[in-house]
Amino acid sequence: MQAVFLDPQNLIITFGTIGLFLIVFAESGLFFGFFLPGDSLLFTAGLFAADGILNLPLILIGCFIAAVTGDQVGYWFGKRVGPALFRRPDSRLFRQEYVERAQGFFSRHGAKTIVLARFVPIVRTFAPILAGVGRMPYRTFLSFNVIGGLLWAVGVTLLGFWLGNLIPDIDRYLLPIIAVIIALSVLPMAFEWWRRRREPAKQPS
Repeated sequence: MQAVFLDPQNLIITFGTIGLFLIVFAESGLFFGFFLPGDSLLFTAGLFAADGILNLPLILIGCFIAAVTGDQVGYWFGKRVGPALFRRPDSRLFRQEYVERAQGFFSRHGAKTIVLARFVPIVRTFAPILAGVGRMPYRTFLSFNVIGGLLWAVGVTLLGFWLGNLIPDIDRYLLPIIAVIIALSVLPMAFEWWRRRREPAKQPS
């Protein structure tokens, strides 16, 4: 059962199109959805569409709506009950470190975080919640949410579809491709960790 939740192919085969939409929705704004494989799942959905297994217009529209709606729910959750997150103790499914990462993005990028966070695992889940906690103006949030949802949900899916049509039998290389996607997704977090490690060294003694 564990492999089903780790492998995007198994997720799509097991749960189908509706499951795809629900996972994108959950990872976009439900604080317990941060562990779901959003990037690789969208890319794999594009590959499946290239093979004719999934309907491309349907998954593009569905994933876009799911991504935007998920962020909307996260925003309203943050606005109403989000402050409790700062007092929530660490557990197997939650660490204060996740909130701090999203806060770091907001401190550097402001409202643009809603777009940029789409491409950073964990941060993308907590960014809309923190936008609600910080009382970001709703119109501002909605604008960046739609842009981010379009670039992420539609863009990554179309990338998979394009490569699926461009490279014959690309399914054979799916695991290494997913590994590259995960590595690229983790790079911003690795850079942030490296930057924080260097900051104390720069401070005068």
